[in-house]
Amino acid sequence: MRRTWACVVASALAGVLVSAQPFPPGYVDPQPLLAAASREIGEANLKCITFSGTGYAGAVGQTFEYAANVDWPRIDAMANYTRTINWETATSTETFDRRPGLNPASWKYGLGWRGGTPIQKQTRQTHIVNGVHAWHVDGEGGAPVAASPEDAERYQLDLWLNPPGFLKAARLPGANPKAIWRWEQIEMGRDGNVVSPEKMHVVSITVLGKYRVEATINPQNQIQRIKTTVNEPSIGDFNIEHESTEQMTFGDVKWPINWHSHQGWDDNWQFDNASTGHNAYGGKFPRVQPNVCDDPVPVPDAVRQATWPAAVTVEKMAAGVYLLGGSTHNSYVIEFRDFVAVFEAPTNEARSLAVIEEVVKLAPGKPIRWLISSHPHFDHIGGLRTYLHIGATVVAHRKAIDFLNRDVLNYRPRTIAPDIVALWPPTELSEGYNFEAINENYVITDNSRILRVYYVQPLAHVAGMLMAYLPAERIAFQADLFDTHEPPPASPTPAMRSLFNQVQRMKLDVTTLAPVHGQPVPWSAFAKAMGR
Repeated sequence: MRRTWACVVASALAGVLVSAQPFPPGYVDPQPLLAAASREIGEANLKCITFSGTGYAGAVGQTFEYAANVDWPRIDAMANYTRTINWETATSTETFDRRPGLNPASWKYGLGWRGGTPIQKQTRQTHIVNGVHAWHVDGEGGAPVAASPEDAERYQLDLWLNPPGFLKAARLPGANPKAIWRWEQIEMGRDGNVVSPEKMHVVSITVLGKYRVEATINPQNQIQRIKTTVNEPSIGDFNIEHESTEQMTFGDVKWPINWHSHQGWDDNWQFDNASTGHNAYGGKFPRVQPNVCDDPVPVPDAVRQATWPAAVTVEKMAAGVYLLGGSTHNSYVIEFRDFVAVFEAPTNEARSLAVIEEVVKLAPGKPIRWLISSHPHFDHIGGLRTYLHIGATVVAHRKAIDFLNRDVLNYRPRTIAPDIVALWPPTELSEGYNFEAINENYVITDNSRILRVYYVQPLAHVAGMLMAYLPAERIAFQADLFDTHEPPPASPTPAMRSLFNQVQRMKLDVTTLAPVHGQPVPWSAFAKAMGR
């Protein structure tokens, strides 16, 4: 009887202890983990930091041919790189030197890489974020160019994607830290040998009210990996993962001097992707100055007052042929007797929905039956899902189909910014007749109007490039082969030569060249740029 009573009391006490435990099995208290990580690097002593060295950038979303788990193509080295982060003022300034002729927005996040914007003219480049605003300056004393609200928000987010920033963000209102533990096997060296697993802790917080940011903390109380997920219109939930190594001591704080960032690909949950995703940017930055920071750069009036109109402009090029512009990327509409074809679905869903509404006005009662996708770079396919949703068939080169079907035209949930396909997925998404994979050429016709689609090669820019041609109107539609938003180059580029050779080889009688970036020009203007 005494033994039974003891068991009852023990069970009751155990019940009290269990009910008082605030963390379910597998979860732990994040506060001691955060406090230990803070002590390890002296985070409380750090208000701001300036570091410098040499970096590199990759062209995220602009790869030649998609292959999983490989680096994004390198575009250039960043010499004389210096960055100042001030967490108290929520500001950052980055400066570096690189060769002119590149897209200014291509540094750091490929989601800001958008063709059709003015190219870099000067060597010196500056990127600044101050609160909700971000902007770029080309050269010393150049005019500030505002980042879009989406890009500016990602630059704000980046303030906290480093060990001290994460720890400071974890104390902000709404951060709501949560923590778990797990065993992780760590690969060591180029041979991929796996060492004994280590017990790691992962702390997740909410940043800017919407982004889940996770930090992996090792047994030495060091934050060695920080990752988050943002929205990319083509891919949806898009991984950004910063890894830092070589933590060094500077005064009374520690700072990692070696950085690299994965974007898109994630070893943990994107093995089914076909896209690239390693090493979007990074570098080694050994010169570190804790708490040495200039005053924050004030937001210029031009940046504060910048607007982002979504209006679609319509220009008639011929009977039933229209340019739909008003953005960095054009789409072209070709009307047939009973249906419509559209060349290119760029940027994002909002842009494509606005274009589709104009198409409905231009050709009432005629469905958009075909969407011709020139090539699978992110800025050119952000609207493919939108056209698929309304019933259009996507025409793409066979080299792009595996990537498009696995990474873009899929049922995968989109948690950051659900699009129309994620919210109302069409049955056709999985039935296999939502696309046409072509090799050399393809014809769209109603027996009165003919639109021909051709494969353009060789190209160093991308594998699987398509152009389109209206023989009767003598109009050729193309993307990235000859852009007219900037003056023509001093000498023909390889892409220009491929376009010229394609037209000659197919004996096309072109009088108007219609680019996705810029305004249509006479063929004679292109021939002049080719030196013909």
